Amino acid sequence: MVKENLIRLRKQKKFSQQDIAEHLNISQTQYQRKEKGEAGITDSEWERIAKLLDVEVEEIKENSDATNVMQNFDNSSGNFGNNTNNYYNVPEFLLETQKDYINLLKEENERLKNENKKLQEENELLRS
Repeated sequence: MVKENLIRLRKQKKFSQQDIAEHLNISQTQYQRKEKGEAGITDSEWERIAKLLDVEVEEIKENSDATNVMQNFDNSSGNFGNNTNNYYNVPEFLLETQKDYINLLKEENERLKNENKKLQEENELLRS
């Protein structure tokens, strides 16, 4: 979701994308992706941007029907010391579909556990 309020206020205050990006210590391209809604904006970034623009966070932050998901990578994942945060906007309907699928898998897992237990009991009876 394009951050219309943020873009409008940034332009009103005569800040470039590069200005905001430098304030956030990210590249202009990364910041552009955040404005376009292709990458998430953290609460701390919202606060820093609002302070720079001299506005309240609520004036620039827009709600989305997508949920921001952050994926953290650390040294143990083979990233060789570069901590990377990737943000993705995941639509609610996809999250709901995944939750439904997880529940279906849990039910199937429980059914298979019960079937396995029953077969083990039958095997024990045959042995005795």
